[in-house]
Amino acid sequence: MVNPQPGTYALVLSSSNDSPVRVGKLGSLQLQPGFYVYVGNAHGPGGLRARLAHHLKPTGRPHWHIDFLRPHTILEEVWFCYDRASWECRWADCLRRMRGASVPLDGFGSSDCDCGSHLFFLKSRPPKAAFARMLRMFDHTHPPVRLFRAN
Repeated sequence: MVNPQPGTYALVLSSSNDSPVRVGKLGSLQLQPGFYVYVGNAHGPGGLRARLAHHLKPTGRPHWHIDFLRPHTILEEVWFCYDRASWECRWADCLRRMRGASVPLDGFGSSDCDCGSHLFFLKSRPPKAAFARMLRMFDHTHPPVRLFRAN
Protein backbone atom coordinates (compact mmCIF):
# COMPACT_ATOMS: atom_id res chain seq x y z
CA MET A 1 0.00 0.00 0.00
CA VAL A 2 1.07 3.64 0.14
CA ASN A 3 2.25 5.90 2.96
CA PRO A 4 -0.05 8.31 4.85
CA GLN A 5 1.61 11.32 3.21
CA PRO A 6 -0.17 14.01 1.18
CA GLY A 7 -0.16 13.64 -2.57
CA THR A 8 -1.91 13.45 -5.91
CA TYR A 9 -3.31 10.29 -7.48
CA ALA A 10 -5.00 8.89 -10.57
CA LEU A 11 -7.30 5.87 -10.45
CA VAL A 12 -7.08 3.79 -13.62
CA LEU A 13 -10.42 1.99 -13.93
CA SER A 14 -11.63 -0.49 -16.51
CA SER A 15 -15.19 -0.99 -17.66
CA SER A 16 -16.88 -3.62 -19.77
CA ASN A 17 -20.30 -2.00 -19.24
CA ASP A 18 -22.28 0.16 -21.60
CA SER A 19 -24.97 1.37 -19.24
CA PRO A 20 -25.77 4.79 -17.77
CA VAL A 21 -24.61 5.65 -14.24
CA ARG A 22 -26.28 8.40 -12.24
CA VAL A 23 -23.65 10.69 -10.68
CA GLY A 24 -25.57 12.52 -7.97
CA LYS A 25 -26.72 15.99 -8.96
CA LEU A 26 -24.13 16.12 -11.77
CA GLY A 27 -26.22 13.97 -14.11
CA SER A 28 -25.82 10.73 -15.97
CA LEU A 29 -22.62 9.23 -17.35
CA GLN A 30 -22.97 6.77 -20.23
CA LEU A 31 -20.43 4.03 -19.53
CA GLN A 32 -18.66 2.38 -22.41
CA PRO A 33 -16.10 -0.42 -22.56
CA GLY A 34 -12.58 0.90 -22.04
CA PHE A 35 -10.62 2.76 -19.39
CA TYR A 36 -11.48 5.67 -17.16
CA VAL A 37 -8.86 7.72 -15.35
CA TYR A 38 -9.92 9.83 -12.39
CA VAL A 39 -7.56 12.40 -10.84
CA GLY A 40 -7.70 13.55 -7.23
CA ASN A 41 -5.56 14.70 -4.38
CA ALA A 42 -5.21 13.62 -0.77
CA HIS A 43 -4.11 16.37 1.55
CA GLY A 44 -6.36 15.61 4.51
CA PRO A 45 -5.81 13.36 7.53
CA GLY A 46 -4.18 10.07 6.55
CA GLY A 47 -3.07 11.43 3.17
CA LEU A 48 -2.87 9.04 0.23
CA ARG A 49 -3.22 5.91 2.37
CA ALA A 50 -6.62 6.98 3.76
CA ARG A 51 -7.97 8.29 0.45
CA LEU A 52 -6.96 5.20 -1.52
CA ALA A 53 -8.39 2.93 1.20
CA HIS A 54 -11.70 4.74 0.64
CA HIS A 55 -11.52 4.15 -3.12
CA LEU A 56 -10.59 0.48 -2.73
CA LYS A 57 -13.72 -0.49 -0.79
CA PRO A 58 -17.33 -0.08 -1.87
CA THR A 59 -19.19 2.75 -0.20
CA GLY A 60 -22.86 2.63 0.68
CA ARG A 61 -23.18 6.41 0.86
CA PRO A 62 -21.42 8.17 -2.04
CA HIS A 63 -19.60 11.35 -1.04
CA TRP A 64 -17.54 12.27 -4.13
CA HIS A 65 -18.46 11.94 -7.80
CA ILE A 66 -16.06 9.00 -8.14
CA ASP A 67 -18.01 7.09 -5.47
CA PHE A 68 -20.93 6.81 -7.90
CA LEU A 69 -18.71 5.36 -10.67
CA ARG A 70 -16.57 2.93 -8.62
CA PRO A 71 -19.20 0.15 -8.23
CA HIS A 72 -19.46 -0.07 -12.03
CA THR A 73 -15.73 -0.34 -12.76
CA ILE A 74 -12.66 -2.36 -11.81
CA LEU A 75 -9.74 -0.52 -10.22
CA GLU A 76 -6.73 -1.70 -12.23
CA GLU A 77 -3.98 0.52 -10.83
CA VAL A 78 -3.23 3.79 -9.11
CA TRP A 79 -0.64 6.33 -10.22
CA PHE A 80 0.47 8.64 -7.43
CA CYS A 81 3.10 11.03 -6.17
CA TYR A 82 3.90 12.25 -2.70
CA ASP A 83 3.92 16.03 -2.40
CA ARG A 84 2.34 18.74 -0.28
CA ALA A 85 1.64 20.68 -3.48
CA SER A 86 -1.49 19.66 -5.36
CA TRP A 87 -0.75 18.45 -8.89
CA GLU A 88 -4.38 17.45 -9.51
CA CYS A 89 -5.20 20.10 -12.14
CA ARG A 90 -1.86 19.63 -13.95
CA TRP A 91 -2.51 15.88 -14.08
CA ALA A 92 -6.00 16.51 -15.46
CA ASP A 93 -4.54 18.79 -18.13
CA CYS A 94 -2.00 16.13 -19.15
CA LEU A 95 -4.65 13.41 -19.29
CA ARG A 96 -6.91 15.62 -21.39
CA ARG A 97 -4.03 15.96 -23.91
CA MET A 98 -3.33 12.22 -24.17
CA ARG A 99 -4.03 10.69 -27.56
CA GLY A 100 -7.57 9.32 -27.67
CA ALA A 101 -8.67 10.84 -24.35
CA SER A 102 -12.15 12.32 -24.01
CA VAL A 103 -14.23 13.81 -21.21
CA PRO A 104 -17.22 11.56 -20.49
CA LEU A 105 -19.02 14.00 -18.16
CA ASP A 106 -18.29 17.71 -17.73
CA GLY A 107 -17.65 18.80 -14.16
CA PHE A 108 -16.83 15.31 -12.84
CA GLY A 109 -14.53 15.71 -9.82
CA SER A 110 -13.75 19.33 -10.64
CA SER A 111 -16.34 21.27 -8.69
CA ASP A 112 -13.62 23.03 -6.66
CA CYS A 113 -11.44 24.22 -9.58
CA ASP A 114 -11.62 25.64 -13.12
CA CYS A 115 -10.88 22.33 -14.89
CA GLY A 116 -13.59 21.00 -17.16
CA SER A 117 -13.32 17.53 -15.62
CA HIS A 118 -11.06 15.26 -13.62
CA LEU A 119 -12.39 12.13 -15.32
CA PHE A 120 -11.18 10.94 -18.72
CA PHE A 121 -12.07 8.03 -20.99
CA LEU A 122 -9.68 6.10 -23.25
CA LYS A 123 -10.48 3.04 -25.36
CA SER A 124 -7.15 1.41 -24.49
CA ARG A 125 -5.19 1.27 -21.24
CA PRO A 126 -3.25 4.52 -20.78
CA PRO A 127 0.51 4.09 -20.32
CA LYS A 128 1.85 5.47 -17.03
CA ALA A 129 5.30 6.03 -18.55
CA ALA A 130 3.93 8.31 -21.29
CA PHE A 131 1.88 10.21 -18.72
CA ALA A 132 4.92 10.69 -16.44
CA ARG A 133 7.02 11.91 -19.40
CA MET A 134 4.34 14.44 -20.30
CA LEU A 135 4.27 15.75 -16.71
CA ARG A 136 8.05 16.18 -16.69
CA MET A 137 7.87 18.08 -20.00
CA PHE A 138 5.57 20.64 -18.35
CA ASP A 139 7.52 20.84 -15.10
CA HIS A 140 10.88 19.16 -14.55
CA THR A 141 10.46 19.56 -10.75
CA HIS A 142 7.49 17.17 -10.65
CA PRO A 143 8.03 14.37 -8.10
CA PRO A 144 8.24 10.78 -9.42
CA VAL A 145 4.96 9.14 -10.45
CA ARG A 146 4.66 5.82 -8.64
CA LEU A 147 2.48 2.81 -9.34
CA PHE A 148 0.22 0.77 -7.07
CA ARG A 149 -1.44 -2.28 -8.65
CA ALA A 150 -4.90 -2.77 -7.22
CA ASN A 151 -5.41 -6.39 -8.25
